[in-house]
Amino acid sequence: MERLDRLEAVQSMLLEIGQLSTGCSDISAFIEAVHRALGRIMYAANFYVALADREDGTVRFVYFVDEADEAPDPGAPIRLASPEQSPTAWVLLNRAPLTLTSADFAARGSGGASYGNGSAPEHWMGCPLLDQNHQLLGAIVIQSYSKAQTYSAEDEALFALIANHVSNALQGLQSMDRLERAVQERTAALAHEVAERRRAEQVQHALYQIADLSAQALDTDQLSASLHRIIGELMVADNFLIGLYHPETQEISIPYFVDEKDSTPPMQRFPFGMAMCSYVLSSKQAQLHDLGSFRQLVANGVVKEPLGNTEIASWMGAPMLVHDQPYGVLVVQSYDPAIVYTKAELDLLAFMASHVAVAIARMQADRKIRRAKLELEQQNAALNDALHALQEAQSELVRQEKLASLGRLVAGVAHEINTPLGICVTATSHLVQELKLTREELAAGEMTEDSLGSFFDIVDQSLRILTTNTQRAASLVRSFKQVAVDQSSGDIRSFNLEAYLNEVLLSLQPKLKGRPVKVDVSCPKDLVLDSYPGAVSQIVTNMVMNSLVHGFEREQAGNITVRAGIEADGWVVFDYADDGAGMDKDTLDKLFDPFFTTKRGTGGSGLGAHILYNLVTGALGGTVRVESAPAEGLRYHLRFPRSQRKEKVAV
Repeated sequence: MERLDRLEAVQSMLLEIGQLSTGCSDISAFIEAVHRALGRIMYAANFYVALADREDGTVRFVYFVDEADEAPDPGAPIRLASPEQSPTAWVLLNRAPLTLTSADFAARGSGGASYGNGSAPEHWMGCPLLDQNHQLLGAIVIQSYSKAQTYSAEDEALFALIANHVSNALQGLQSMDRLERAVQERTAALAHEVAERRRAEQVQHALYQIADLSAQALDTDQLSASLHRIIGELMVADNFLIGLYHPETQEISIPYFVDEKDSTPPMQRFPFGMAMCSYVLSSKQAQLHDLGSFRQLVANGVVKEPLGNTEIASWMGAPMLVHDQPYGVLVVQSYDPAIVYTKAELDLLAFMASHVAVAIARMQADRKIRRAKLELEQQNAALNDALHALQEAQSELVRQEKLASLGRLVAGVAHEINTPLGICVTATSHLVQELKLTREELAAGEMTEDSLGSFFDIVDQSLRILTTNTQRAASLVRSFKQVAVDQSSGDIRSFNLEAYLNEVLLSLQPKLKGRPVKVDVSCPKDLVLDSYPGAVSQIVTNMVMNSLVHGFEREQAGNITVRAGIEADGWVVFDYADDGAGMDKDTLDKLFDPFFTTKRGTGGSGLGAHILYNLVTGALGGTVRVESAPAEGLRYHLRFPRSQRKEKVAV
């Protein structure tokens, strides 16, 4: 029965080897799987496979597991020993199986030297791995260091059978491996070709950008920064300067300077003849130097009075010439020994410098034309001044009246505008304080991952508050415009009402912070409106601010509830309530009147409820109803369509 079980295990293993050979593309992974399967039918604690290279006579131990000896590098080729020195070599060279005992190892040793390179085993079996043409692929070996674990004749026969199946599988895997290597080599060649083409396209694109710069009316700073960006796309240009030559004064100026070690150039302007820039311009040749050659130039007096940090690793300079007329020089340098410029990069810099020189020459000519045109325009402007003065005088009275009217309106809504701006100031001040504390913590070396994460959270929240409230300020202006001209505000877009309410309430946190007022929102998570989010934001903001200003005293605890839902007819029901002071009937009747407030000097503008009413009935196309009584809080009931998009009617 045990023999039958073993035969079934062997058959299962051979089937598994066949399946692995078709489903596995990695030789090492395949052999490892074979080792695991072999261990199920015989002792295989010590097992290795050596693959032979017939061209150079070496072997690689691609898989090696041993209890006594350290595994060699699987990728390192090892010169094959003679059959008298190694049992593995004997199996490989004789292409025949070999079984040895500890006595055999002792007998084959000579002159005190052991037979083989590893530890002497108790029992050793090796079989050659041969392809279908009986060509050598390698050897498969199993061994034991324990007298209790030895191999029988049946084990030898099974091991030889397994070696034959492994040979067939390895032949296919090695063919696949050679094909993959060929594909990889071809892929690498194609990648190189693509890289060369991409490089050529980058250079062409850079030339187009430089040509485009010459057609733009850029100042020196914009032009220089653009050139740095363009050249930085072609090579490492962390340290970059532009030197311009001034023939009228025989000087060189440095309009653009970016350096990892110096924040500003040593001299903004210096006589021609100083520094490496003068050397490049006088030679009219692009120059490539390292620290040694640079110091040699200085020592020989070729470069006089070098400027800037001289501890360079690599330095390139190219003159900007047009028909041998110098316009300046481009310089790129590296302090990092790992970044060393090549002759190809020098040629590229020189090529770019020549095109930059043409662009600068064209820009200088354009500037002369623009200056002449500007002078003519100034003369024409002087002739029109009298007419403009008369027109201004005629319209002055009208403007003064408009400004006076606007001033009266602005005085009424000043608090409404200042609310989001005040939140922005608060958030900014908080962010500045947190930044100061973080810098101090960093300088003291006390920065931790948690503290840094906390700082990032604060920055994120502050920025969102700033963004939200600046947008709210703009919405307030639009709402104020609506009051004045009775127009709808904002644009229609789709938005999730619950998420948007939470965003609005987040922007109001600086006002709610420190106040014992709780806000509770209940809204379906899938309620999406096609409406005016600016109007919704303004409505909620006005409601909350009205509660904080009029409903609750500073230290008074309170609750605000916001409830939203959708009715069967597609209209949204929006209820807002606070449990604050409430108001009497006379005050409630005037609630929506413009500029009516009971606290104009202490935080009320008189426009909040009026704007709310106009937004609900105008922009949202709905209705609003309010209920209140002294000491019973204030409740708004709003209804408006879920979608404000108008259906197109076919004509």
